[in-house]
Amino acid sequence: MNNQTAYITGHCVIRQQRVYCNGQLLWQDESAASLQEFLRNGYDRFAGQYPKFHKMDNLCKLGWLAAEVLLQAAPAVDHLPEQVALVLSNRSASLDTDVRYYQSVKDIPSPALFVYTLPNIVIGEICIRHGFKGEHAFFVNNRFDAAQVFACAALLLGSGAATACICGWLEVMDQQYEAVLYMVERKDVEGALPFTADNLQKIFES
Repeated sequence: MNNQTAYITGHCVIRQQRVYCNGQLLWQDESAASLQEFLRNGYDRFAGQYPKFHKMDNLCKLGWLAAEVLLQAAPAVDHLPEQVALVLSNRSASLDTDVRYYQSVKDIPSPALFVYTLPNIVIGEICIRHGFKGEHAFFVNNRFDAAQVFACAALLLGSGAATACICGWLEVMDQQYEAVLYMVERKDVEGALPFTADNLQKIFES
């Protein structure tokens, strides 16, 4: 695929109790004393009326919230559900939930936690929320690998398997968290950036 035929039409960054969209600070939560409080406050601020959110683990809540913000700014309304792909990655896989599930085994194993002991479950939660049915992948790396994410998303877009791809990084371990999601589409819009690994990395580091 010619890189110039795809563009980053939106991006969302969540870190340090702040939510950014397309480089602009949307919200800062100075009141939250924990990740759990921050995610709940973010849900109230940007979404609401989705009871299943409260049953999710923290990785799913973070990804769900980041996708909610991203898709409000860059909606996927021009794409068929089967043509919206997701390519995500992180460092800790589902270890944050794995640890809590292991602790529950000492008494009675928690089915509610066991459901989330795979990192790609966050993709399922995003897809259920928005009705996406496209290809998806979840990679586990020590750091954000922009070249890998670019290569996978570019393959899906270039082959015609997808006309849009939500891709990026979702990391949660204990109280440490970070989300950087991008909307990549085979169309140009005002303010969009060419879809390149360098531009993915620049946004990640911003």
